[in-house]
Parts: sequence; C-alpha cells; structure tokens
Amino acid sequence: MPHTLDTALPPRTHGPTRTPRPSESRRAGLKPPESRNSRRLKSALLASAVSVCLVAASALATPLGIGDRLFRDLGNPGYDVTSYDLSFTYGGSNGEPLQAVTTIDAWTTRPLDSVNLDFTHGEVQSVRVDGVPADFKGTGEDLVVTPGHPLGAGEWTRITVRHTSDPAPDGDRDSGWVRTGDGLAMANQPDAAHTVFPCNDHPSDKAYFTIRVTAPDGYTAVANGLPAGMNPVNPVNPVNPVNPVNPVNPVNHGNSANKGNKASKGNKGNKENNGKKSKRAVTWTYRTQHPMATELAQVSIGRSTVLHRTGPHSLPVRDVVPTHARDQVEPWLRKTPDQIAWMEDKVGRYPFETYGVLMADAATGFELETQTLSLFELRVFTDPAYPEWYVDSIMVHELSHQWFGDSVAPRVWSDLWLNEGHATWYEALYAEEKAGRTLEARMKAAYASSDRWRASGGPPARPKVPAPGDRLGIFRPNVYDGGALILYALRQEIGTAAFDRLQRSWVSRHRDGVASTRDFVALASETAGRDLTRFLRGWLYGEKTPPMPGHPEWKPDPDPDRGPDRDPALASGREARAR
Repeated sequence: MPHTLDTALPPRTHGPTRTPRPSESRRAGLKPPESRNSRRLKSALLASAVSVCLVAASALATPLGIGDRLFRDLGNPGYDVTSYDLSFTYGGSNGEPLQAVTTIDAWTTRPLDSVNLDFTHGEVQSVRVDGVPADFKGTGEDLVVTPGHPLGAGEWTRITVRHTSDPAPDGDRDSGWVRTGDGLAMANQPDAAHTVFPCNDHPSDKAYFTIRVTAPDGYTAVANGLPAGMNPVNPVNPVNPVNPVNPVNPVNHGNSANKGNKASKGNKGNKENNGKKSKRAVTWTYRTQHPMATELAQVSIGRSTVLHRTGPHSLPVRDVVPTHARDQVEPWLRKTPDQIAWMEDKVGRYPFETYGVLMADAATGFELETQTLSLFELRVFTDPAYPEWYVDSIMVHELSHQWFGDSVAPRVWSDLWLNEGHATWYEALYAEEKAGRTLEARMKAAYASSDRWRASGGPPARPKVPAPGDRLGIFRPNVYDGGALILYALRQEIGTAAFDRLQRSWVSRHRDGVASTRDFVALASETAGRDLTRFLRGWLYGEKTPPMPGHPEWKPDPDPDRGPDRDPALASGREARAR
C-alpha cells in the first residue's frame, strides 16, 4: 500500500479501487456474436430494405496486444496512429452516456485483413473505413474492424467509429471518465482510455489529437492543447453536433455492439437541467501541437472558470477551476509560472504549447499529469491540513511529468520508473530548495525501505505484474522513491555536473517520442564516458538494493515499524497521491 503523511493529515490512497475484471464473454460490454444462420437470415432481410448492408464480423476475431509484460492485451500490432479526432456530446448529466464520434488516421505497418482497436464500456453504432461501412465485432476489450477489402502495408487509412462513451462504472470496469461535482474530467492512466474512445491504447503509439466537446450553454469544456474554436450549435442533433472529419451516416450498418449496463438508480450523477435539453449548446474545439499518448488525454466539462496568465517566454498558462472556488485557489495557481521557470532551469525549455492545472471537485485520491493540463483534486488546495510545502511539491511532481512521461513517454509499462522516479526526484529537489526538506534525508529513508519495496512490488525496472482486478498495482513506492533512489545513486557515481547534463540530454534527445530503460542506460554511459551497465543493473533489476556510493553507512531496515516508511517526505508524490 502507498505511504501517507502522519495521522494529522487526512488518509489517502494511490487511486480508486477497481473491481476484478469479468470473464472474457462479458468484459467488453459488447453485443455477443450472432449465429451463422441468424446472420444469413438478417442479411437477407436487410438486403431487401437497403442497398448496402453488412454482416457481423468473423467469429474468428480475437483480442490482440503488443505483448507489454504488464498489460499484454493493450495496444495492437499492424498500424501506427497519426491522429485522433474525438467528438463528444454532453447532455448535462454526468451519469448518462455521451454520444461520440472517433476518427482515427493511421498508417499500416503490415498487410491487414482486419484492424483491432482497444475499446470497451460503450455501444458501437457504426464503423467506416475510408468512408465505406465496415464489419465490426467486439471481443474481449477489443473492437475488431473488418474493411471491405484488405489493407496493404504502408497504406494510409481512416477509421470512423460512432459510439457512446459511458462515464458510469458498471461493476465490471471503471470508466476513464471521472464524475465531478459539476460535470466530468478524465483519468485514463494506465489503461482506461479505451473505456472512453476507441484507440490504440498504449503509450508507445503517440498521436496528435483534435478534441471537440458539445455541451449545454452554461458549461465550459477544456481539453489538451490550445483552443481552436467555440461555436454555438443546434442541439436538435446532438449525435453529430459539428462536422467532424468524415462524418458517419446515422444509419446503423453492421452489428451494434451494445453496452449492457447503465448507471445504478442510486447514483445517476448530477442532473442540473432536470432532464430537459438546453435551448442552446456550444461546441468547444482543442488541438494538440505535439503527439500524445492516449492515457494522457484530458477533457473537462463543468461549471468552470478558465483563468489565464503568462509563463516563461510568453507561454500561455490556463487553469480550470470550479467557479465557486476561484478566489480561494488563486494563491496556489499564481505559483505555476515560477514553478515552470524552476523546472526549465533544471532540464530545459518546457516541451509543450501550454500548461495549466485542472482542479476537479471529485474525491479521486490521486493527481494525474494529463498532457498540458494536469488533473488535481480541488481539496488538495482547499484543505488546510495539507502543508504548503507538500502542495507545492505535488504541483511540481505533476509539472515535471510534462518532460518525464508526457514528452518522453515510456516504451513499455515496465519503464514506468522513468516517469515516476524523475517526477519524484524533482518534487524532492524542489522541497529541498524551497522548504529545507533535504534530499539526502529522504533518500536515506528510501534506502532503508528499498528492500521491502522490491520484495513487495519488484525491482523498479521490472515491477511485478498487477493482480487481476488491480490494474493500479503497478503504482507502488518501488517506482516512485525507489526510482528516485536510482537517480540519487547515479548522481553519486558520476557526479552532479554529468548527472545534470544527462537529464537535459534525455528530455531533448527523446522529445515527443518514447524511450526505454535501455535507452537511459545507454545515454548515461555516453554522458559519463564509461559503461554504466553493470553499475545500474543491480539498481534497476536487483532483488536487493546495492550499496549506495558515498554512503557505506546506509543500511536496509527490515522493520517497517521503525520509522522510514512513516517519514512525511515519503508520503509526498504519486505513491500516495496519484497514479
């Protein structure tokens, strides 16, 4: 379990509890395949009524994955997504499904008779490939799309899916949507983006995003990237509120992949419009200027105020806060430009087109580094029990992820320590420089606990596979303070000057890309001018923590009740507050 602050502060966990995954036959929430005779009969009947009809996709459709050791079913082989165009229509109740259209542009990397997309927890109404209706079938947590003709290697293709996006948990699977006091936000890490929209849901396949949100008048919608338009629309046809790329014909071709569960009667979410449609709606459009992993997508819909300020080198900074709390949280938000400048002094220029803080009125138990717009619980900033140094360091933790984890994404989920170790490092360094909480003391306490963390969660670069139903089980202290401990040992070994050069080189060399632990070892060796493979192997993959250079007196502490895990410094950071 994650560490917490002392008992004077409210208890927290590292994320919401997820229920065990259902059996293969139910978990996607998609309509089961029809029998062959039933399909033939239905095809015959439909053929007499329409000029174009599609039969259900082949019963041989199977879920695929790219073989990630921690999430074997995530991602799909055979194509590389270049862009997503997402359109959501919000009706005013955060307990009801949104109507959505997802358009995916991709290049094939090998010949494909069918294309697997990660998608579950929604109803698929139709699919088109290059403008032509296509067969589709749900299997596992995949949506298998079979176009009218095979796709060759090196071909550009466009897949358009009309579907619902359900924010309500159904007892089988949490949604990537977070229901807030006045609307919705997103928290897709590590594997929930495909509960919101069809995608190639693995951080190794980054793409550009256009996000359109239509909501009733009075709501504000904000998403990743910069605004690209805000237009009044006619709410009569909320399914297709704008003119998305390659709009889908509303006729339901193919088999409908039905979502079986609705929100429970006792938890329908807010219904501020009392079930009545607004007389006016607005479509908000945002676009990213840099590629992004699906797990970092963010959409906020609520009774919000957007506050604007300017960061270093005229960087636009916008924060999204519940309107009723804007004055209360302003003292925290005005710190962001200086925090960005502090990070730039450490590792180089901020890597994206904008930044900001999204404060959600929701009890998530975590914060999340969604690209250009980090998600925070509102109570972190309004509860006086949280010390100022703690809140400041958490803000820097999520900010530093924009370099480490967002701009440079992990190649596989076992590389998570590169995200969390670096974010914890700069969080602790900020607390040392601004609040006098020494980095060495925190690392000494982490060293004392490190063997226990490795026994519980695995070595930092080879974490244990999460148990069924515990997808958040990868977010443990071994990749947070355990990852930062690797960086501390490396700095001790190669010196501060070389270490600082390594950090800057890492984020500049791999900007807008993905990188692995092997890449980090190679760059560290290059920067130090000697092979560090043997030195880092034990720190990355060893069952026991190696001796700390320069500190032969540091020893592992086998007794968890003797103090190190109770140090408040170990509670700041995402092992306690975030995924």
